Amino acid sequence: MAGKDRILVLGPTGAIGRHIVWASVKAGNPTYVLVRDTPENVNKPRLVTAANPETRDELLQNFQNSGVFLIQGDMNDHQSLVNAIKQVDVVICSFGRLLIEDQVKIIAAIKEAGNVKRFFPSEFGLDVDRHDSVEPVREVFEEKAKIRRVIEAEGVPYTYLCCHAFTGYFLRNLAQIDITVPPRDKIFIQGDGNVKGAYVTEADVGTFTIEAANDPNALNKAVHIRLPANYLTLNEIVSMWEKKIGKTLEKIYVPEEQVLKQIKESSFPNNYLLALYHSQQIRKDAVYEIDPARDIEASEAYPYVKYSTVDEYLNQFL
Repeated sequence: MAGKDRILVLGPTGAIGRHIVWASVKAGNPTYVLVRDTPENVNKPRLVTAANPETRDELLQNFQNSGVFLIQGDMNDHQSLVNAIKQVDVVICSFGRLLIEDQVKIIAAIKEAGNVKRFFPSEFGLDVDRHDSVEPVREVFEEKAKIRRVIEAEGVPYTYLCCHAFTGYFLRNLAQIDITVPPRDKIFIQGDGNVKGAYVTEADVGTFTIEAANDPNALNKAVHIRLPANYLTLNEIVSMWEKKIGKTLEKIYVPEEQVLKQIKESSFPNNYLLALYHSQQIRKDAVYEIDPARDIEASEAYPYVKYSTVDEYLNQFL
């Protein structure tokens, strides 16, 4: 029997990339990461900081100790990209929002290399072909959609990974601004709190990404992570939290008009986070029907994967 596909992760030290690397290692895929010679920009603005306290160099050393192949290269060095891509079968990009448009360079290198079975562009959010979001997140989603169109036009084999709401963005503070743990007194809820959202830990995103990479049925499809135990309204999550702490929170429901005003008047990262919350909690961007011709529901395709539930995730804050 042939061995598992070789996987290259671009952006391997980020909040999501590191989990994809570890999931690939755990699955037994030969795992490669592209590493720049330039030092990490510690002053780069971030929405959230990766939960793991390792430095970039420590993480790369841990990768290497676990059998990951480190390839020197740079996004802006076309030949180094081509050389790296020629060594693998699957390319997974986990770049942050500031580098989305740069993926055209990866697509060009994939085309030249000519050996890639699958490309996962950096999405890892809502389905960018099914959203009704507002700025500043709308621009990012539109950039991701443009990358999809380039991939399809160039005939590059792909899988799109739609995972919706990271627990690190949405659940660690129950979608509140300027706090890092769930509130214990009062909570602001966008809209009426009754819109379903899809939540997933960053580690489980890594696991499902590699499941999709090893699944031939995911070729040229979008894989949607809407896990049954984690497909919940914010009211349901708040109720769950209240039971855990034995206390009823004061709930302040914020109408859309006021939310939009808050987004416009806030600076980064709060405006971005508020717009993400608005997309899911008011605009219903996690509520849609799966199209079997182009979509796969991860929980149905990979039912054996044990994932972290919202209920379990909240226990760490008790």
